[in-house]
Amino acid sequence: MTHIDVFDPPMCCSTGVCGPSVDPLLAAFAADVEWLTAQGVTVVRHNLSQDPQPFVSNTHVLDLMQREGTTCLPIVLVNGEELGHGAYPRREALARAAGLAASASPTKPRIRLSEECCTPGSGCC
Repeated sequence: MTHIDVFDPPMCCSTGVCGPSVDPLLAAFAADVEWLTAQGVTVVRHNLSQDPQPFVSNTHVLDLMQREGTTCLPIVLVNGEELGHGAYPRREALARAAGLAASASPTKPRIRLSEECCTPGSGCC
């Protein structure tokens, strides 16, 4: 079984798709993660601002961050091996790394706004 770890840059919520302006690339990646999960792939996202311990515990991630700072984020590891860093990979690359055939998303990614994440005027984003 494939295990993917995503080491995200600091974001106000776990997916980064909250607040008044959503990055469409981040929304597409969130949809790709949802697709991977539906295919049986385990995907764990680590947010630097909410879950810093995995960044320190993983020697590869720590080394990259010490050399490049947070500009190396996101870092994506597949079964412990780096798939890439500095940008979110596209569905095709994720599927290939997981041994899957990529399929197009049947619908545009849906952005779920959560009150626990960011509410207008809360100052969290």
